Amino acid sequence: MKDNHTIVIGAGIGGLVSAALLSAHGVSVTVIEKEKTPGGKVRQLDVDGAAIDAGPTVFTMRGVIDDIFKTAGAVASDHLTLERADTIARHAWNENEQLDLFADPAKSADAIGAFAGAKAAKGFRSFSAEAKRIFDILDKPLLQNTKTYPPGLMWRIGLWRVKALLDIRPYESIWKVLGEHFDDPRLRQLFGRYTTYCGSSPFHTPATLMLIAHVESQGVWKIAGGMSALAHALETVARKNGARFRYGEAVSDIRVSYSRVSGVGLASGEALSAQSVICNADPAALGSGLFGYTAKSAVRATPTGKRSLSAMVWLTKTKPSGFALDHHNVFFSSDYEAEFTDIKAGRLPSEPTAYVCALDRGASSPPATGPERLQIIVNAPANGDTNNYDMKERERCTSNMLKRLNACGLELDNPLPHRLVTPNDFSTLFPATGGALYGRASHGWAASFLRPGSRTRIRGLYCAGGATHPGAGVPMAALSGRLASEAVLADRISTRWYHRKAIAGGMSMRSAMTEPMA
Repeated sequence: MKDNHTIVIGAGIGGLVSAALLSAHGVSVTVIEKEKTPGGKVRQLDVDGAAIDAGPTVFTMRGVIDDIFKTAGAVASDHLTLERADTIARHAWNENEQLDLFADPAKSADAIGAFAGAKAAKGFRSFSAEAKRIFDILDKPLLQNTKTYPPGLMWRIGLWRVKALLDIRPYESIWKVLGEHFDDPRLRQLFGRYTTYCGSSPFHTPATLMLIAHVESQGVWKIAGGMSALAHALETVARKNGARFRYGEAVSDIRVSYSRVSGVGLASGEALSAQSVICNADPAALGSGLFGYTAKSAVRATPTGKRSLSAMVWLTKTKPSGFALDHHNVFFSSDYEAEFTDIKAGRLPSEPTAYVCALDRGASSPPATGPERLQIIVNAPANGDTNNYDMKERERCTSNMLKRLNACGLELDNPLPHRLVTPNDFSTLFPATGGALYGRASHGWAASFLRPGSRTRIRGLYCAGGATHPGAGVPMAALSGRLASEAVLADRISTRWYHRKAIAGGMSMRSAMTEPMA
């Protein structure tokens, strides 16, 4: 294999984006994936003959995906059928307390006013304005740019914009700041839940993460065929651009020679050489030495106490009744703080909040008259490598989840036919994570700066995926893939420049673009 080859380990969203963009620039790319299909966390599992989404279900920041397809020489609408949701999500606390949020912010404000009063509607407008302000400050300097540290972020935002630096509110918890906007504890609970999108607790996550609420308010789309359709579309574009895919093959080690990546070894014993390698696995696997001792120094290992949330995920085909489900639905517990206290202690919550995605429902999809596909999620601790979730614990958690749904008026088949995915399963699927689904938890002001960036300490080795910068979620994972591809291309150019100068006999300094970064 040619030395100018790039190997992508893992066909998750970040790896697929990297492959599509690099191959569009004429780079020789091979994607190696241990599973039989693309997607990584974006996957479907069979339940009684029905393919049910078992990963992310919320699709936002459509413009990011449109731009990626365009840069890869394709048009997203040629590969994906998207339907924008009028209702962002439906929320319930009991049978008589329900609240919808809408794509139209004025409609959401009216709904909140009817639910909790005029002061709450005013609080929603002030909260939305603050969330937008934080997003606008950080979008280009941080979310769509390479990883940096606080001084670098200050430089990108503008050293003269001191107020902007204070406006992102990194030193206050989102739970505290939500109290400035909402007196009603139910609304603090609703908007605090956005921190779980990055696998974190609202009681320990900085108020900076309010920007997630703004992202969702800008549009939520349903993808025909589920989120897996996005993975297959990116694979199609990458293949058209010349990328090759090898499924059902595992990388055993990343090989390093003279402090620079030289290729990978496969579990089969085959060795592949490469000028660059993009690791689309969770960096915890890299930092824990699961890709070999020589590659272990590429990133810091993730301490077990810093892991993000895991989950209990039920996949079922059932006939719901009572509560009128929308596509996205949230059934809140009566004590949010107790729920996260349980999780922090390594226990499944005794009274959990449950998210239900009614996969077959949408603006253009009337409720089915028979059984329909549901994905149900309850947050769980990321201890799948140390705690065995036995049958008794699974049954207890299933019972607690159903009690929460029933309290809000939603009835499902009893007994419920289902397939349950636990932190044990996620820990096996994503080694060294304990089942953490979002990388490192976003707790504390420095959390955003502690995620690995595109470049690592080893030259030619890069990271991509939802556990790397800029963060968790499908659009962020896609951005990480774009950033990794840009780093590969920039370093190739600077390396060629360096060699031309060296051959000419002159003395040259290595470009800053090729320096290893932590």
